[in-house]
Amino acid sequence: QVQLVESGGGLVQPGGSLRLSCAASRNIFSIRTMGWYRQAPGKERELVVTITNLGSANYAEYADSVKGRFTISRDNAKNTMYLQMNDLKPGDTAVYYCKAVLDGTNYWGQGTQVTVSS
Repeated sequence: QVQLVESGGGLVQPGGSLRLSCAASRNIFSIRTMGWYRQAPGKERELVVTITNLGSANYAEYADSVKGRFTISRDNAKNTMYLQMNDLKPGDTAVYYCKAVLDGTNYWGQGTQVTVSS
């Protein structure tokens, strides 16, 4: 139904910024909920943020650990979702995955590595 490809990860120093992209293989206008998750070695995959299209507006819900630092957005014309990450911390180091929920099914990208280290 949809393929998702993340990009934009890399190595960054603490306090730096990265912008992740999630390109979808189809129009995402009708996809109600998308989001970003991350998984660090030895840890469970955790929710970073979701964005939900309610028709009149998009609503984002952030994990407490990233509030004020990360911003999710979606560009329906480009079939792409973004995650702007500012003031990165070593604890943000993880593989970041994008997700879309379509027809009751979760679709995942392959992940992109984010490493925050001095």
